[in-house]
Amino acid sequence: MIAGVSTACLYPKPIEESLYELAVNGVSTVELFINTHSELKKGFAHGIANLMKRFDVKSPSVHPFTCEIEPQMFFSEYERRIDDMLEYYKLYFRFMNIVGADIFVFHGGKPTSICTPEFYCERYSRLFRLGKEFGITVAVENVSRCKSASSVFVKEIKNMLGNEFAFVLDTKQALRSNENPLKFLDAVGDKICHVHISDSGEMGDCLLIGRGRFNFKQFFEKLAVYNSDCSVILELYRGGFSGISDLISSYNKLCRMTEPYGREQSL
Repeated sequence: MIAGVSTACLYPKPIEESLYELAVNGVSTVELFINTHSELKKGFAHGIANLMKRFDVKSPSVHPFTCEIEPQMFFSEYERRIDDMLEYYKLYFRFMNIVGADIFVFHGGKPTSICTPEFYCERYSRLFRLGKEFGITVAVENVSRCKSASSVFVKEIKNMLGNEFAFVLDTKQALRSNENPLKFLDAVGDKICHVHISDSGEMGDCLLIGRGRFNFKQFFEKLAVYNSDCSVILELYRGGFSGISDLISSYNKLCRMTEPYGREQSL
């Protein structure tokens, strides 16, 4: 089990500055959140890769800035949109090949009359297969405003898709959908490949670790049953912590909690 931090935590700081700040503070695993088109250029990707190599940082995953338009571009009846978007997402996969990441976070479609489970699976599977051509796993993330907010829906498409399915669990998004994160783990089983995690409780659903009442021990014990090699990424909003020391403190706690279940090197 591999603990890490998302560069999105330090938004709106540029990705390369976020990566540097995390790296110099001892974070060895990061999720890279791409914020704009220019960051997908080959030269920029090689710059990120060189920075990662300098500090011996690994990246299991990439999150796209285009997630907000995925419902329109992948899940409409206008066929040309998905053709264009599949071509555009090759830029992400090329970036990932350069930096060494292999999990692509996909928000997917929103609840609409045309976005049936069958339609969702047909569109998602096209992107999944394209990702595999680049050695990339495209994984659906549960997001409260999307179809994937429902563990019942996620289980249904998992059963329909078989081996052409992978899943990213976001604990705060599960709570925002009035779902127990553990229910998602049971729904997807060994298809879980990546986690966005934070603490939660009376003060909110996206807290520094230790500020809430989330049962991390129970969660990690169940996660280890399904995938003991899963990457677990701390994802907080910038308003949820005071400075880098808070973030690093939570990261260190996450390392200690995940260490018994896998191969993360605790600081």
